Amino acid sequence: MQWSQEEEENAKEKAAENSLVKVQWEDQDKYEREASKYWNEFYKTHKNNFFKDRNWLFLEFPEILPEKRREELKTEARSSECTKINSTNSFLHKNETFEEGEKHWKKNDGGGSTSVQGYVYDKNQAKSFTDNPQVKNGRELGGLESFPGSDATYRILEVGCGAGNSVFPILKVLCNTPGTFLYCCDFASGAVELVKSHSSYNSAWCSAFVHDVCDDALPYPFPDEILDVILLVFVLSTIHPDRMQGVVNRLAKLLKPGGMLLFRDYGRYDTAQLRFKKGHCLSENFYVRGDGTRVYFFTKDEVWKMFNLAGLTEVQNLVDRRLQVNRKKKVKMQRVWIQSKFQKPLLLSLNNPEETTERHHYNVP
Repeated sequence: MQWSQEEEENAKEKAAENSLVKVQWEDQDKYEREASKYWNEFYKTHKNNFFKDRNWLFLEFPEILPEKRREELKTEARSSECTKINSTNSFLHKNETFEEGEKHWKKNDGGGSTSVQGYVYDKNQAKSFTDNPQVKNGRELGGLESFPGSDATYRILEVGCGAGNSVFPILKVLCNTPGTFLYCCDFASGAVELVKSHSSYNSAWCSAFVHDVCDDALPYPFPDEILDVILLVFVLSTIHPDRMQGVVNRLAKLLKPGGMLLFRDYGRYDTAQLRFKKGHCLSENFYVRGDGTRVYFFTKDEVWKMFNLAGLTEVQNLVDRRLQVNRKKKVKMQRVWIQSKFQKPLLLSLNNPEETTERHHYNVP
């Protein structure tokens, strides 16, 4: 949906008004230093009852799964559609969304030579490059000690896993997909414990660990350049704006050439931003909630700049505006989210590491 000019102006005025009074510097420092404490208290209070499972993930981000599993899910969706001919249009819309993602993925990961944002990739070359155990940070991966998921051929990392509202919908699908492995981390130890204590958690398919992505010195439990997918959903907004670029830069190093980073987060002038009262603003478009947790509201240009500076190329970057209606409370909410997909380019030639692939003009829809 599109906002009218009047609606956008009203939103800007509300955001400007609730930003007039800033949180004191000493309190801002406390919220930064004790960020993990506030999130631990959040999960101690709400456990896994606050957020709903993100069963929409595969519709918006079919790239989470290996190609073969995506095809199977698409077939299941079509079969389900046939049995629900008289169902609401919402299902059809979701299936179209899945199809859109599939079309793009096939264009950029299908057979033969493919291109994304001006770069030409050869699928076989990419597979050979990323499967080569010699090409891992200039070290022999085979010489490293075994790590969780070392035997997998397709690896996913969810950053900021919380209580597992993305983890368990993903695991439900991955458990039938040989060769796949899911890593998930959070800097709130209480959240990681909730994931590990869940009845569906299985260390054969998943490794949950405590990690502060803002600390560059902290090692990950796996080498760089081995991830096929990184999922970053409603996480970057909780981090101080000055530290976001460093986080994105570090995550980009974890991706294989050709790997995907999938992003969804709060957009500028979302209802959640406009509802803040004076005295909750930390800095421009950055707020603290009553429980001490923080949230930033992005524009798609900010998102593009961050991921582009990290060396990733845009596949998708859009503003998702939706009108949500609570009929019981008779309340309308203008929701705004940013949804993006960025890919790590494959630039090195196997035959000559100093060569780069030929560039072509290519526009992603």
